[in-house]
Amino acid sequence: MNKKIGNIFKGDKVIWMVFFFLCMISIVEVFSASSNLTYKSQNYIGPIAYHAITIFMGVIVALITLNIPCRYFKLLTPFLMLLSLVTLLWVLVAGTKVGDAGRWINLFGFTFQPSEIAKGTIVLAVAQILAAMQRENGADRKAFKWILWIAGTACFLIGLENLSTAAMLFVVVLLMMFIGQVPLKQLGKLIAVIACVGVFAISLVMLVGHDINDQEPEVVKTEKVDQPKKSKNFIEKMFHRADTWKSRIKKFGRPAPTPMEYDLDKDAQVAHANIAIVSSNVIGKGPGQSVERDFLSQAFSDFIFAIVIEELGLLGASFVVFLYVILLYRAARIASRCENNFPAFLVMGLALLLVIQATFNMMVAVGLAPVTGQPLPLISKGGTSTIINCAYVGAILSISRSAKMKKEPEETKNIG
Repeated sequence: MNKKIGNIFKGDKVIWMVFFFLCMISIVEVFSASSNLTYKSQNYIGPIAYHAITIFMGVIVALITLNIPCRYFKLLTPFLMLLSLVTLLWVLVAGTKVGDAGRWINLFGFTFQPSEIAKGTIVLAVAQILAAMQRENGADRKAFKWILWIAGTACFLIGLENLSTAAMLFVVVLLMMFIGQVPLKQLGKLIAVIACVGVFAISLVMLVGHDINDQEPEVVKTEKVDQPKKSKNFIEKMFHRADTWKSRIKKFGRPAPTPMEYDLDKDAQVAHANIAIVSSNVIGKGPGQSVERDFLSQAFSDFIFAIVIEELGLLGASFVVFLYVILLYRAARIASRCENNFPAFLVMGLALLLVIQATFNMMVAVGLAPVTGQPLPLISKGGTSTIINCAYVGAILSISRSAKMKKEPEETKNIG
């Protein structure tokens, strides 16, 4: 029986355990955090049933992916790059909007985010370039230009609708180049250019964006009804989310208000997330006992870590953080044992993608970063993102199973 189970769940057993725990925490916490959805739909089993089915589909995708030998991932690169380019352009022209962001494509009733596909594709492409252009003293200088063209184009297209995802992806690419021994001089120049572009972009956002939240509701309403819509110029079209970006920058830059100064109409997410965290204590209120889930917008997605802290306490939240740390550690161990460069770079890129996104989400939840709209990988409620993140885990497991490994000394084997 154990042999049969082992034949199904192949690959690194520790990563399987991390994956299992994250999925179980996801099902419990999403069920608890979906109270608003169940109340509105009057269907108490529907939202969690949908999420459980999504998790199950994700596990199936992970099992399929881990059975693909990692050498075949290279063959997928050109097809995935073409798919990513087409869908990223498609979403800019005819994307389905939620709020002021058009990040989704609706195809035959199935909605997905092209940026989720593009993230893994860029990691795959960068790993392939770094592996192909490795020399005795590190990566060839030309590798930097190829990576910059491919990653820069993708990040630009993603950033027009989802700036936080583009920034996160570029951080992952930067770390992959560092791991791939791209010359430090080139990386230093790139960081300097990014800093300058960042300052310019923030200045432009603050100039183009409008302080809608600071206006009286009656004034905004009058402007919408009485004034004809003005045609937008090129800069305004590119920065059509400037109002949202400006609002988030200004909110994050302000000194933290006292509890009596909080405006629950404008700062509801941050306020209720803080209340959830402060009221958690060490062991939390217990699974399903959250109070702030009824008041916190996107409690089941962007702010689910606040609900995790409220229900599971500091101990439970530390355990979740520990799971992501273990995932990164095991990926680094697998990478260090790979004989070939491509699987080593790919496993590190995919692990960094998951862990850095998790870090962004948790920092937002505890107030250390501005609101970005990044879900917590493998825990937040989601469709496309959940299944694709499961595929990333499957790819990591495939590398741990099928990549050619260096022989370990007997002493190291006994320790591991």
